[in-house]
Amino acid sequence: MSTPRIVLASTSPSRLSILRGAGIEPITAAPEVDEDTLIASLADASPAHVVETLAKAKAHAVAERFPDDVVIGGDSMLLIDGELQGKPHTVERTIARWQSQRGRTAELITGHCIVTPKGEHVEAAITTLDFAEVSDEDIRAYAQTGEPLKCAGAFTLEAMGGWFIDGINGDPSSVIGLSLPVVRRALYRYGYSVSQFWNK
Repeated sequence: MSTPRIVLASTSPSRLSILRGAGIEPITAAPEVDEDTLIASLADASPAHVVETLAKAKAHAVAERFPDDVVIGGDSMLLIDGELQGKPHTVERTIARWQSQRGRTAELITGHCIVTPKGEHVEAAITTLDFAEVSDEDIRAYAQTGEPLKCAGAFTLEAMGGWFIDGINGDPSSVIGLSLPVVRRALYRYGYSVSQFWNK
């Protein structure tokens, strides 16, 4: 029996880079999901359930097209002051976010849904982040690069945002957008090995 392919239900460069760095060249497919409507319908759900539900919606939107493959869906949001925050989208919102979160500790929650021909695995990875005491000048300059506008928590760990993260407690890959340990557990659960998917 042939090995299924890995399909990433995302066009995120960060998620793609994690898999490539880990030896896998996935197929990428953009999921068609109305995230805002879905989040609004989950007003009373726990933060972990919200990101898991978003990840499930993305994975299943793509899995219909790839029934014989392993499809990975993910979604990340920052939990601070009891509220989930997604992508800031604008420079102004990014600046406001950073002025609020600098010098503080928050949790980045990354939901995963891995759909295989044998079943699905849903799991959230939670990593604690220590944001640095960033100067107003650097906050403005970072926002104006455009890098954090489409990132949960308004930062990247692996690029320019790495200057402003003092510490993390948890899985670094989940902060970038996809937890390799979670994907490994999903593969093992359904009888796959990680190495069978590595680029040969």
